[in-house]
Amino acid sequence: MEIEEQPLKENDISKNEMPLDTKPTSEGDKKRETSWPSVLFYIHLHTLGFYGLFAVLTSASWLTIIFTFILTALGILGATAGAHRLWAHGAYNATTSLKVFLMLCQTLVGQGSIYNWVRLHRLHHEKFGQPEDPYYSNRDFLRAHVYAQVLSRTADQEALLAKIDMSDLEEDKVVMFQKRFYWILFVVLHVLLPINTPLADFGETLGNSIFVSFSLRYMIVSNICWLINSCHFIWGLDKNFRPADSNSVFFITKTYWPQYHYMLSNDYQCGEFGNYGIGFTTSMIRVFAALDLATDLKTITCAAVRNGLTEAVETGNPVVDCIQKHAKKEMEAAPNNHYLNREKFM
Repeated sequence: MEIEEQPLKENDISKNEMPLDTKPTSEGDKKRETSWPSVLFYIHLHTLGFYGLFAVLTSASWLTIIFTFILTALGILGATAGAHRLWAHGAYNATTSLKVFLMLCQTLVGQGSIYNWVRLHRLHHEKFGQPEDPYYSNRDFLRAHVYAQVLSRTADQEALLAKIDMSDLEEDKVVMFQKRFYWILFVVLHVLLPINTPLADFGETLGNSIFVSFSLRYMIVSNICWLINSCHFIWGLDKNFRPADSNSVFFITKTYWPQYHYMLSNDYQCGEFGNYGIGFTTSMIRVFAALDLATDLKTITCAAVRNGLTEAVETGNPVVDCIQKHAKKEMEAAPNNHYLNREKFM
């Protein structure tokens, strides 16, 4: 069955379906001032991090390298499976023990508390493609990936942040515990643990402990976390794609994942880095589910997408609402262990 493409009405555009070629306003750009302490900090971090890479190739012990790799992987897991998919988008539910584990992993990232990260990311989704987006999604990769980290937020952005609904996280004791004691946890887990362990237990030099376990790890994890908000420039649709092209392509095939994610953000299988249904984080969420640590894994089958698109064409209702309606209906009928049979429930 071929669905004839219908022109979208202004009222049919969801807040998460903002056009990708929205032009920024110069006024909004001028209000954002450079934070020079942040600029200097990140210059030093990347300088020391690249020296740490040199140390990995020349002098660091294998135990230090393995330890650094493990901490890096845990930090990425805390950012992707924790802050992003669990707390920002509610793609699944987690037991208290899993929440504590992911909270500790997220603290290893050094990018602020879960609460503050999620609040910014939700504003990013709400204002995606607009000048108010704190991650410059309407400009280019460099601005989204780098500039956004060293610029202050405008008064308008601060006002919008204050309006973001954070009631779910405010009721989460694990998130609020981390928010209250973040800097203590930061110093212990992010700074002392990576530096002291190789120095005290592996017989590593102080220099390698700092440059490899701390600086190199911090540089890698920071850039990967920044990619969560910026890599739609890498794996998304070309910004010059023709408006006549059917948007259904990334619903049905789940390719060009950023456009799919920015419309249907609570699918646990939507990876952060250009993949769908595969990858380290998605696999780990399935492992957590198999261990009964994660429940209510939300996903959207291709059948639900097709049915939702058909209903949207026939009724004129918003596409996202129609797809979510059919996705919810299918998930209610699916068994709890649907993640074990992806071929059937995809």
